Amino acid sequence: MKILTVNAGSSSLKYQLFEMTDESVLCKGGIERIGLSGFDSENVKHESAKGEVKIHAELADHTQAFNLLMKLLTDKQTGVISSVSEIAAVGHRFVHSGTGGSKPCLLDEAKLDSLYADRDLAPLHMPANVSCVRSCMQVMPGVPNVGVFDTYFHSTMPPRAYMYGVAYEDYEKFHVRKYGFHGASHRYVSAKAIEYLKQNGLPAGKIITCHLGNGSSISAVVDGKCVDTSMGMTPLAGMLMGTRSGSVDPFIVDYLGKKRGMNAEETLAYLNKKCGFAGICGYSDCRDIYRLIREGDEKARLTMDMFGYQIRKIIGAYAAAMNGLDAIIFTGGIGENSADARADICKDLDFVGAKFDKAVSDSCPRGKIVQISTPDSKVKMLVVPTNEEIVIARDTREVAFGK
Repeated sequence: MKILTVNAGSSSLKYQLFEMTDESVLCKGGIERIGLSGFDSENVKHESAKGEVKIHAELADHTQAFNLLMKLLTDKQTGVISSVSEIAAVGHRFVHSGTGGSKPCLLDEAKLDSLYADRDLAPLHMPANVSCVRSCMQVMPGVPNVGVFDTYFHSTMPPRAYMYGVAYEDYEKFHVRKYGFHGASHRYVSAKAIEYLKQNGLPAGKIITCHLGNGSSISAVVDGKCVDTSMGMTPLAGMLMGTRSGSVDPFIVDYLGKKRGMNAEETLAYLNKKCGFAGICGYSDCRDIYRLIREGDEKARLTMDMFGYQIRKIIGAYAAAMNGLDAIIFTGGIGENSADARADICKDLDFVGAKFDKAVSDSCPRGKIVQISTPDSKVKMLVVPTNEEIVIARDTREVAFGK
């Protein structure tokens, strides 16, 4: 059984094709600059056992992008299947589930209409997600489409964690509450961490998962279920991120908007796209930032000091919320790959009983679960590689075929 997973942005489409008998990846890739024209660079990347293909293609919309994807999948030179009919189902990552249920589900026109009606809850993502599914339905009629929602893993949060201090009617009428994001990643790595800890005879009831990348979030997990998370009603909340400010005093939106001559929408876009790491030191990629740190750049040093400090505060808060802590998990582009960032984050966690082994962390191989705490550390620290796509593929198989 072959399942295609799709992660659509407003002008992009990332994909992987799985053979579910052994969960192997037959191919993966991405298409960027959808809806744009007048550029010369290669915007399509396709990888398989046959090699890597990069091409330039100006595509008006996601439907054209899907048509191109089908050609890549079936092409005699680049393809991995002989016919599109080999694809049993398509799983779509949705950033938000809207006000309907967040459990993975089959997508039909009624569900898509419902999701689009809730687009104000995720205006940067929901329209693109819905449009992408409709394009897929047009290109691949009759093939089941399944929605897998980032918010699903966080649906187990209790009201005391997801409610805000606004009038209760704002929650009832306008659905103002914390939703949480990066759910597929938190779900995958928490399950992997719990399995690893139990196999090694270690307690695993209370863990904190840190998904750290250009966008970052942290979740508190008790017995495999999320009880709190750092992102809120939108992915803007939480710690400092690549281009996002993270949580700020709400008054700043009005104050900064007036000072910069921006309306509320423009100010929120500014906080989402031009702040965070980039706003403080000019770079959003921590590899560039640590290069600047080694060159003595004070703003770069401040950026990572803030990042580590804010993460430690959240870890402390979640240890208190769970009344204990067994393990801290690092994943995502930064969490898995930046030993420098892990060192900055983990240097002052003795207060929760977590002792960092920098030497092990510095030599941590990619793609494997590695314990980066010392042997005598009460709270274990692990690097666990994430795999959001296999979560989507598994959910798609279960929803579409019940297995």
